[in-house]
This record gives sequence, structure tokens and C-alpha cells, in this order.
Amino acid sequence: MSRANHFGQSSTAETSELVETDIFPNDASYLMKISVGTPPVERWALADTGSDLIWFQCSPCPQCYPQNTPFFVPKSSTTYMSLPWGSDPCNSLPKFSVQGQLYPKCGTSNECTYFYSYVDKSYTMGELGAESVSFGQAASFPRTVFGCGHNNNGLYNKNNAGLVGLGQGSLSLVSQMGNVGRKFSNCLPPYSAKTTTKLRFGEEAAISGNGVVSTLLFTKHGFLSSSYVPNLEGITVGQHTVQIDESNGNIVVDSRTTLTILPSRVYKKVKALVKQAIGADQFIVHNDIFKLCYRNANSIQNFPKFEVHFTGANLSLKPQNFFRPISNNVICFAMLPTNGTPFYGNMAQIDFEVEHDLDQKKVSFAPVDCTKK
Repeated sequence: MSRANHFGQSSTAETSELVETDIFPNDASYLMKISVGTPPVERWALADTGSDLIWFQCSPCPQCYPQNTPFFVPKSSTTYMSLPWGSDPCNSLPKFSVQGQLYPKCGTSNECTYFYSYVDKSYTMGELGAESVSFGQAASFPRTVFGCGHNNNGLYNKNNAGLVGLGQGSLSLVSQMGNVGRKFSNCLPPYSAKTTTKLRFGEEAAISGNGVVSTLLFTKHGFLSSSYVPNLEGITVGQHTVQIDESNGNIVVDSRTTLTILPSRVYKKVKALVKQAIGADQFIVHNDIFKLCYRNANSIQNFPKFEVHFTGANLSLKPQNFFRPISNNVICFAMLPTNGTPFYGNMAQIDFEVEHDLDQKKVSFAPVDCTKK
């Protein structure tokens, strides 16, 4: 909800084959496997299509959230390099003001000291560096710019050693992969599946088949400049379609946001149609963000046909994409209203192959069983 309400230099690849890595569900978000340093240390980090900076928790880490693996130690890597104040990557960082200090700023040894925050109030602060990142033994990307975070906080659990920005900006991983190509695809399994699927990069990331549909992305400026923003034209529930008036890009396709966040006017109409179609008695959940809930989910037989209509791409969603269990026997309609920026969250993308093509400015979808990919 915070994300919705407040969203207000290139490395040379050394690759021998397909560039891919594992992605895994973790507490309503998704972690990707990535190795950093020489010798490489393997870590799981949050995959985020809504931001650019790659960062890891680094030692020394006086203000860090707990993680299961050791913090990354730059001094133990033979390929780590601190980036200076005034360098091109340092100048590419967004500007933040923190307690009167403007970041990025010049550190005590002329290093580029960064601060990067997210709309859910999480943040990372540390030193901008360059380092080799890799995916198994098949692909290595030297001199990848990343943040070595010494002060990090937010909605992260112990499985998460950092964050990998997969947005469209110059500091994102996909933008730094050189001749591999600015394209990637993923297939998000259900949260409960506890299975890994693949995140693929380059031409091998292209998805194909009769079920593939594509929609064009719109170029935005400011805080949406690195986001993937297509145009949502409407939502069909049963036999009724709610039209969306706004055009030229009106919703952010985001892997880090869990729920789908709709404009308040649209949400109100969609929720009413879902309620009408299901027909069962509501279960009132007090002090919760969800406004349409039911008990005994197994007894609900009338889940309506639910389709989202992007320009040029119609997607048919399953109940798992728009209803979420919040206890053993209570499920809730997992879309919410906002007067801020709408988001198409990762829950709506479960069991779809999703391809992001930064050069063609499009995102493509294909319905599949991601547990079998």
C-alpha cells in the first residue's frame, strides 16, 4: 500500500551458455539466486522490477537486519572496487535528502556514499562499488555496479541478503548485462509451492506459443522512469466490464508488490461485481486492509470469470490471482483501492510466464503451470 500511495557504466559479459538463475517464493515476494565477489559467494536477494539499484548487506554492518548468511565482505574479494564521488555511476543515483544531507555524497576517502529508499519506508545506505556478479559457472559479469549496504532496514526477513533491481534504469542488473541483451523473463509459482523456477536473461528469455500476448510500455519520468508501465483498459468480472478512462500508461507491473492496487473508483465497481457473482455471506475481518472476505473457502463455487484487459493483451486470471487466504478458513479479495499509483502485483502474475523487453518496450504474458517450468 505504501508503494501505491507514495510512488510519488556497463559491464562486459563473460558467458558460455544460457544465462539463468533460480527464483523462489518467500513471504509473498520472490528471491533470486545470485553470486557476488571473487571467489564467488552465493546469496538469495529480493527480485524487484520496480527499482534499479543492486545492493547487498556488507560487513561491517552496524545497522543491518538479521540474515541467515554472513554479510558480504568486500575485503575478502579480489575483484571489489570502490567507486569514487563524481563517477558516472555515482551521478546516476537518484537524489535523496536525509536529515539535511543530500545523497549521494562524497565520503571521507572520496568514495561515493549512497542512500536509496523505497516507498514502503525501507532503505539502504552505504558505499557504491563495482564487483563481479555471476550465475553459477555459466555467466560472469565483472565490474557490475552495486551498493555495499552498511545501514539497511525494512520489510526483509532472514532469507534475504539484499535486493536486485530489475527496472529499466542504467544501474539495474538487466541494463548492466552488456551483450546478453536487455530482456528477461520469469515464471512465479504460488507462494505455497515452495519450488524454484527460472529467471532467464537475453534472447533465451523470449517466451513463445499460442497463448502469448503482449502490451506496449509507456515512457514515464521522475519516480516512474525505471518502472514497467503498460495501459490497463478494463477489468471483466463475469459478464460485466469496468472501463478505465486513463490512458498512456496507468499501472505499474511490479514483482515486489504483492497485491494488485486499483484506482479507487475502479476498485469499488470491481469489488461489487465480485461480491455479486459469489453471492455467499461475507465474513467481516476487523482491523484488516481487506474489505471482502469469506469463510469456508472450499464451499465457494461461484468464483467469477475474471479478466484484465491491457492494450493488446487480455489475461484470464484464476482465483489464486485475486483471492488470498489470510487464515486456515478465511479468504479475501486481494485487490485494494488507491488514490495514488496503481500496481499490478506479483500475486496477479502467479502461473504466468512474464517477459520484460526493455528495447522493444513491451511486456508479454503466457499462462502456464510455473511449478512445471
